[in-house]
Amino acid sequence: MLGPLGLFTVLLGAALPMVDFFIVNVALPAIDRDLAAGPAVLELIVGGYGVAYAVLLVLGGRLGDTAGRRRLFLAGMAAFGLTSLACGLAPTAWTLVAARVAQGAAAALMLPQVLATIQATTQGPRRARAMSLYGATGGLSMVAGQVLGGVLVAADAAGLGWRSVFLVNVPVALIGLLLAARTVPQTRSDRPASVDVPGTLLLALSLVSLLLPLTEGRAAGWPLWTWLLLGAFPVAATGFVAVERRADRLGRTPLVPPSLLRLPSLRRGLALLVPFSIGFSGFMFVMAVVLQEGLHKGPVAAGLALAPMAVAFFGASLAGPRLTGRFGSRVVTAGAALQAVGITVLLLTLRYGGPNPGVAALAPGIAVAGLGQGFQVPVLMRLMLAEVPADRAGVGSGIVTTTQQSALALGVATVGSLFLAVSTSHGIRTALTAALLVQLALIVLAAGLSLRLPRTVR
Repeated sequence: MLGPLGLFTVLLGAALPMVDFFIVNVALPAIDRDLAAGPAVLELIVGGYGVAYAVLLVLGGRLGDTAGRRRLFLAGMAAFGLTSLACGLAPTAWTLVAARVAQGAAAALMLPQVLATIQATTQGPRRARAMSLYGATGGLSMVAGQVLGGVLVAADAAGLGWRSVFLVNVPVALIGLLLAARTVPQTRSDRPASVDVPGTLLLALSLVSLLLPLTEGRAAGWPLWTWLLLGAFPVAATGFVAVERRADRLGRTPLVPPSLLRLPSLRRGLALLVPFSIGFSGFMFVMAVVLQEGLHKGPVAAGLALAPMAVAFFGASLAGPRLTGRFGSRVVTAGAALQAVGITVLLLTLRYGGPNPGVAALAPGIAVAGLGQGFQVPVLMRLMLAEVPADRAGVGSGIVTTTQQSALALGVATVGSLFLAVSTSHGIRTALTAALLVQLALIVLAAGLSLRLPRTVR
């Protein structure tokens, strides 16, 4: 069984990759100045991590089911600490890109073991509380990443500047390793399966051919290779689906079992997770740029402007289990409505609040949006895995986290690219209006999809 300290340890492992996905946003201007990176390489510093992370998550979940989840968690944590050290010591921009790709691969080994371990070692009310805390940890980490990044860059401890946003992971990873070795139980699938090599390669090709050109295309000027990769995406995705269905028919164990995707709670939850995550990551990226370049706030002020979102998110996450027991999945719909209200308030504040609204003026809209997000993420995570069998927990968690991470990367690539393109020709305020309107549309879509969720959440 997973005790309180063991739960804290695996949640620490869940927080690290999410924090690192967003912590770089605030540090990008400093990285550009120090390493003369340029827009295209800066996009790769963000996107290289996200693509490697997304591509390998399902494989990480399968390996944990087979080799043991604690073993893979420890390996991933150790690799994450080492690759964070490499990022912090990177002498050139391209060295940093390579280290970030390796860091994303390490995160993909570690993160699927978190949900899988919770799923395999808890049940009933303990599982409900653990899943709510997992959802709270994920959402809070996304916001806290940018807050922490701003503080670390501005503090410039020991003259490290932006390097501290990576080096801070090293002692945290060491603590996580020591705790995990003592407190996290070893679990694995009762029916371990071999790695689905064709499925793994086709999934990797599908995600790379979609995410890499969308992440890098705008900054690189949309060269020929970006269009060739985008053209390869539907072919690779169709091939992946065909290979997985054939493996299922022949009685083999595909990388993404179609039988899991037939579970209503998982399938409908994933459909909602995509627009939510695209909107969330796009919003976080756009706000990092607007606060620093549009409103001319320093890294600390830019990070602290998002602190009300983190506080509100955490409070809603703690209240979620009790509300879910009473109202079921309607909590998700109510959360989407609150998020829409918050984004609308923020849009009006930025549009009509003067040329340079302060942190206090931004706080109401940001806080209400965070409250709405906090009512959605933990409930959604709990619902998606409710029907997944314990012996397939690694695969199930890999599917969930791959979908989430791919959508987060898509949000930066699409909403972020739209914002940057519009800001170049029409200014930051017009671009911000366009980006927030896109997010409102995604929230409305998510709210509609939430009505199809199973009413009762186990």
